[in-house]
Amino acid sequence: MQFRYNGGVVTTLTGENVVMRQAALRQLVDTFMTDYGEMAVERLDGEEASYERMVGCAQSLPFLVPRKLVILREPSVCKEFVEKFEKFLESIAETNDIVIVEPKLDKRLNYYKQLRKATDFREFAVLDAAGLIRSLAAYAKEQGGTLNTSDARTLIDRVGSDQLTLQHELDKLLAYNLKIDTAAIELLTERTPQSSIFELLDAAFAGNAKRAIALYDEQRAQHVEPQQVVAMLVWQLHVLAIVKAAGDSSADTVAREAKLSPFTVRKAQGLAQRMSITQLKNLVSSLREFDVRLKSEALDVNEAVQYYLLSLAL
Repeated sequence: MQFRYNGGVVTTLTGENVVMRQAALRQLVDTFMTDYGEMAVERLDGEEASYERMVGCAQSLPFLVPRKLVILREPSVCKEFVEKFEKFLESIAETNDIVIVEPKLDKRLNYYKQLRKATDFREFAVLDAAGLIRSLAAYAKEQGGTLNTSDARTLIDRVGSDQLTLQHELDKLLAYNLKIDTAAIELLTERTPQSSIFELLDAAFAGNAKRAIALYDEQRAQHVEPQQVVAMLVWQLHVLAIVKAAGDSSADTVAREAKLSPFTVRKAQGLAQRMSITQLKNLVSSLREFDVRLKSEALDVNEAVQYYLLSLAL
């Protein structure tokens, strides 16, 4: 359904899925340029443009072309735009189409409700686990390569679930070999600190002290400070607590409600199943006490963190 104001089409692109949102914008722009040429597109940034300028751009006639596409990036940064949004819609010239790009919107605000009601509202949510794997396989195929489900999961486990980062890693892997496999992923990608810390925690809880210390040493070799390792341990225990409290809920459900990555939740679920509530409480308590000691006593932080990890593995 198209939402027209004096003949102009108004579209809203929003949502935390940067890849899909940007793809939708590119498609709109490419289609418009194909029909009307490069001079037909005008862009304004809400951080720089005043309300008057945005209105003026929406009102002004296109130059040497029959129609104009006006792209407004985060116009809500300008409070006046939000307050006078209805008037803005009324000001749009019949020759002009408008695209409003708002990466994040507060759904409690009237502005959000106005956009949903009065524009072609397209929201791009972060993909769930299955959707992300399908997306990566499809992207590899578009570039002439192949990526199976197992290797896609391995890639995500190593570098995280940010779709844009994953596509950049895929570009690198495809340049190396169009047939992506686990060996290439392990050779050409670096494990994210959060992913390594989870493995470290998993190894410690499984009693594998040697593996836990080896993973800690990897972090130090990458110039990750001991205090950062402790902070990431705190975060992982936070995630474990959320997953444990969620019981038998699916990873996607927990991720959506807790605003976490489905892959982070999925990995935590396996560990949470092997841990009792009492054990988890004891871990949180011991880490809190350890953090207090680090901040209040004159300790060799590097040695103290290693000793703490060894104590977890006992």
